[in-house]
Order: sequence, then C-alpha cells, then structure tokens
Amino acid sequence: MKRARATTEILAIASGGGHWDELMLLRSAFTGRSVVYATTNPQLSMRDNIVDLAVLPDCNRDQVRKSLRCMWASLQLVLQLRPKVVVTTGALPGLFCLIAGRVIGAQTVWVDSIANSDAPSLSGRVARPFTSLWLTQWEHLAGGRRVLYRGALL
Repeated sequence: MKRARATTEILAIASGGGHWDELMLLRSAFTGRSVVYATTNPQLSMRDNIVDLAVLPDCNRDQVRKSLRCMWASLQLVLQLRPKVVVTTGALPGLFCLIAGRVIGAQTVWVDSIANSDAPSLSGRVARPFTSLWLTQWEHLAGGRRVLYRGALL
C-alpha cells in the first residue's frame, strides 16, 4: 500500500471481531474525509466494502514475537500515512497505532469496547496517556475530563 503522505486525514483501526464491528458503526462520522482503515483480518474489506485497507499482523499481549511484529508494522503504517487523526476501538494493534500517532502529533481517539462494562480494558488503560479523547461506552465508567461517556455504539 503506497500512498502520498499528505492525503490521509483519518486512520481508523480495530482488530477483527467485535472491535471491528464497533468501528464500522462509526463510519458515518468519517463521511467526506480521507480515511484509511486498518485491521488484522483482510476478509473484512470485502464484507464491509472497504476500498482502502491496511492489514496488520494479529497479536495479543501473550504473544510477544507477534506483538513486536505488529508494533513495528503499526509504526511503519503511521509513518507512511501521517494521519491527522487516529481512531481505534482496540485492541492491541489499535493501541500500537494510537501511540505511534501521538508520537507524530496526530489527534488520537480511543473508544473502549462495549464489552468492558466493569472496568476499562487493559489496552484502554495503557492508551489513556496517549489519547486526545478517551471514550467509554458505559456511563458509570466515565470520570473527569480524561474518561468521557458520549453514548454507546451498540
């Protein structure tokens, strides 16, 4: 995937499964913007009619080598695209892109999964210092200016 650096406004990323489904619910918010989607499952581009898709290696915190490979690929993607905004619904690949986005000066948005009803996710807690906006989908988990509730996606 080779593209000009100045063309990507938004990098929207999520792991496959529920994280991706929640990201797809945000698609209408990106209308009229230059968006590149990224995920760990290439089949999702056909299912959801995504033209501009980047595929990252899948990983989780228990897979150190895969996580390092995904971290490197995430950094390369963000450096190539230079997005103005990075939006993610998680999980670990989204966290890596969010941190890389913050390092290059992008605005960063973390939307914690609806599945995390008792406490923010581990990735979400790690993401918090790197976010411009951190959203929970559970009103009782909101607190102060750092964790906001603006409704649920599902």
